[in-house]
Amino acid sequence: MGKKNTSRSVGKQFRGLLGAHFSIAKGLHNAVLEAKLFGCNVLQMFTKNPNSWKEPTILPDQVDRFKRTKAQTGIREIASHTSYLINLAAVEKKKRAKSCQALKRELFRSSILGISYVVLHPGFHMGKGEREGIHRIATSINEVLYETAGATPRLLLETTAGQGSVLGNTFDQLASIMEQIENRDRVGICLDSCHIFAAGYDIRTPICYHQTIDDFDAVIGLRHLLLIHLNDSNKDLGSRVDRHEHIGRGFIGLKSFECFMKDPRLSHIPKIIETPKERNRKNWDSINLQQLRSLLKGLG
Repeated sequence: MGKKNTSRSVGKQFRGLLGAHFSIAKGLHNAVLEAKLFGCNVLQMFTKNPNSWKEPTILPDQVDRFKRTKAQTGIREIASHTSYLINLAAVEKKKRAKSCQALKRELFRSSILGISYVVLHPGFHMGKGEREGIHRIATSINEVLYETAGATPRLLLETTAGQGSVLGNTFDQLASIMEQIENRDRVGICLDSCHIFAAGYDIRTPICYHQTIDDFDAVIGLRHLLLIHLNDSNKDLGSRVDRHEHIGRGFIGLKSFECFMKDPRLSHIPKIIETPKERNRKNWDSINLQQLRSLLKGLG
């Protein structure tokens, strides 16, 4: 299935906010152009190399081109994802300070670009335990938000799979972090379907799905859910291993994604796929996006 045909065939019929994570290899604005080519109205991107501490300087002409491209394409919402190196729960002071600085730079950079959300993996407690790790994360966020008072993006804590000493794999942990944040109007939650499944939240059937979303609402509150990552899982329930799979081709299954797409409580929330890219000469972004769009058939 060609990219251009995908864009033309679904652009008018799809209702909702659906996109993917797109590359900035050919420039920041290229991620926006790719999103439009795939018929998306939202997207996620990096604003820098996620595996490096190096902080790029974004020039005025890059900012102008990015904003102009966003306006021309009609893309509605953009999220950036922070560096994978950031650990706000770091025990070592230098690592924690470096992580806080990187998050500040990401918030300012995304603000300049007019990006709505900055997605963050909360952190690893490094053997010091859940309670201390949560406190360090919240303290770090309070510091970062205080020193980025002029930045406009909402900082979103992403649900995690629970591998190793990672924090954020339970709704209670995320609620505990948020309770200790002073300016809660600047934070929210990004729910990843693969991550919560790997962490032990069953979403495979309509009954299980609704129970899990109800639990989220009771513990955190759906008003705080601002972004959803839709990924199937290459590992089974409770594996605590973060391995994304194509929509409907993993252990979660298609019925769960139909629930996510049709749930009226989530209809206004941007949904992003982070599934594997091209493989065996197949354009999997096109396949996965079309699969999700097809689940909305029959809705008015």
